[in-house]
Amino acid sequence: MTVAAPHEAGFSITVEPSGRHFVVHGDETILAAGIRQGIGLPYGCKDGACGSCKCRKLSGEVELGPHQSKALSAEEQLAGFVLTCCAHAKSDVVLESRQVTEAGALPIRKMPVRVLALTRLSHDVMKVRLQLPAGEPLQFHAGQYVEFILRDGARRSYSMANAPHTLAEPGTGIELHLRHLPGGKFTDHVFGAMKEKEILRIEGPYGSFFLREDSAKPMILLASGTGFAPIKALLEHMKFKGIERAATLYWGGRRPEDLYMDAWVREQLKEMPNLRYVPVISNATPEDNWTGRTGFVHRAVLEDFADLSGHQVYACGAPIVVDSARHDYVALAGLPDEEFFADAFTTEADKALP
Repeated sequence: MTVAAPHEAGFSITVEPSGRHFVVHGDETILAAGIRQGIGLPYGCKDGACGSCKCRKLSGEVELGPHQSKALSAEEQLAGFVLTCCAHAKSDVVLESRQVTEAGALPIRKMPVRVLALTRLSHDVMKVRLQLPAGEPLQFHAGQYVEFILRDGARRSYSMANAPHTLAEPGTGIELHLRHLPGGKFTDHVFGAMKEKEILRIEGPYGSFFLREDSAKPMILLASGTGFAPIKALLEHMKFKGIERAATLYWGGRRPEDLYMDAWVREQLKEMPNLRYVPVISNATPEDNWTGRTGFVHRAVLEDFADLSGHQVYACGAPIVVDSARHDYVALAGLPDEEFFADAFTTEADKALP
């Protein structure tokens, strides 16, 4: 009788402090195995570029695949941190990760979608509305994302900009906000040849960016550019559920037109008395006649909140904004690290960096 090699039977992964565990088979990454088994590990790009899935390895042996040093530095690696999205287990492993949640267990599905409507929100942002197959609702948490599966197998990730309850309205579908990256294989098509009724393929929902409803803490909602999309979904969800926690939205753009749904946000303020809104512009020109806040959006938060020790922060946008916010809020304003929830938008250009 032959005994199966350990990797064929799989290695056991245990996540502390929740005590949840799952099995990794063959050559799959720890994150892929966790997603497959409904374990709500934190993650963003799934590609070694954003650092959202970083956690401490308490015991066991892993082999790390290619990743960027800004996602996991050599110092962090020496200190025992790993990226679950590119970590392969070489033994049973115990990890420490505080964002393991039952809410990660929604089924991930592939489905065809039809382009319902294309609406320009600014010179380089398109609202894309997608019709889901009849009788096949997509279950997701406000803040999660889907991936387009392109013809060559490449994938592009975009957050849903509407809350799940809105899908009950006929003809709504899911709403995405796509920024045009000139030369981008997918967004060149969206801003060029894409037509209504076109059929695309998506898979989802993905992501650990959604409202932690078991907390009553006041919230900072931090968005840069189209990072506003999942924040919009969170706001719709809060309004629908009657969640009255204090929330301050900081939305940053280079120019005022980058705050492409500014009027929509101002409408919400009338109906959500506990919501405040601080738009921040970094590169205003004289003809913009901008009289509001200027500078880096994540710094505007620190100017207003010297102490974040009693807050939760939900941050979404460019990796540089999200990473700077996490570092500064924890180091300078006392935010508990486990109260920072983030979704960094990693573009193909970001992933191509060394």
